[in-house]
Amino acid sequence: MKAITILGSTGSIGTQTLDIVTDNPDKFRVVGLAAGSNVALLAKQIDKFQPEIVALGNEKKLAQLKEAIAFLPNKPQILVGQEGICEVARYGDAQSVVTGIVGCAGLLPTIAAIEAGKDIALANKETLIAGAPVVLPLVKKHQVKLLPADSEHSAIFQCLQGIPEGGLRRIILTASGGSFRDLPIEKLASVTVKDALKHPNWSMGQKITIDSATLMNKGLEVIEAHYLFDVDYDRIDIVIHPQSIIHSLIEVQDTSVLAQLGWADMRLPLLYALSWPERIFTEWEQLDLVKAGDLTFREPDHKKYPCMQLAYAAGRAGGLMPAVLNAANEQAVALFLSEKIDFLNIPRLIEQVCDRFGTQNTAQPNLDDILAADRWARQAILDAQIAIA
Repeated sequence: MKAITILGSTGSIGTQTLDIVTDNPDKFRVVGLAAGSNVALLAKQIDKFQPEIVALGNEKKLAQLKEAIAFLPNKPQILVGQEGICEVARYGDAQSVVTGIVGCAGLLPTIAAIEAGKDIALANKETLIAGAPVVLPLVKKHQVKLLPADSEHSAIFQCLQGIPEGGLRRIILTASGGSFRDLPIEKLASVTVKDALKHPNWSMGQKITIDSATLMNKGLEVIEAHYLFDVDYDRIDIVIHPQSIIHSLIEVQDTSVLAQLGWADMRLPLLYALSWPERIFTEWEQLDLVKAGDLTFREPDHKKYPCMQLAYAAGRAGGLMPAVLNAANEQAVALFLSEKIDFLNIPRLIEQVCDRFGTQNTAQPNLDDILAADRWARQAILDAQIAIA
């Protein structure tokens, strides 16, 4: 039985991971949970899974959580704030830590888990996008496994099983196209937050759904794939695949192309990240190719989705630029979600901030550099937003 800890337990990644634990009580045991502020759901999770330690990001809700679990005979140790989440990440005999905290907030807890010798089921792409110059050396130093738990990178990882070193020629990331894939570009100026949150294929959190609508999520995945699989940016392509049946592909040296297919279900990559190299039998719906129907592909429109090129440019610049891009995007998306900027201003603000930062880039940043760049970019977005208001 594998002992696991889940960071972001009340979010989409966390709840689906706990579904896997529920379905496989003989294979997984929950040691720790960390959540942001959803006290009601966290209390239910504590009751059901009986973790040894819990962290609540929102310190103001600590009393509410204690009251919600007061009836439990065996209460977990409860910590609060960022340091509390980091302590949960490094705690006890957990062998694997699922990193489901959205955004750069997941970076420090992931580092804490790595330094404690925990394998990482990586569902937080920002950990590598912002922190790769620090995270990857730590992974090597502590000899832990960094296994992708999002659908695209899991698909690539699955396709690479058995491929000899040097056999990979190209990575092809598939994109659903997001909420506006069939909307003419001239209508994007008037779209609303409600429109952007209507993803045609997936049920996800708000931030990632907006990233899907701008296709920044795919640009960020390009950077993550570069770091995870050590592939040059010129050998990572994006293709729009509206059906989301093929989750990504690889091309090997002899031009054979391998793909991983399945219904749109985040539990599969999560399960594989936790069970690798084993394959665990599930009762989930099997893929029926006839039911899936036609599988279609088209080239992404770079004019309609400028965030992709911003991500490629930041990735090629390296150093702190991916961290700046990531933080700028997070802040711009937050402004859009709070209806303070229009949809088209998301890439405009990000580009302005990345351009401003260009001369400050550092080739070999440390953790303090990354965190400082993250703070700088967030404030720079707010400054730029004031300028366009």
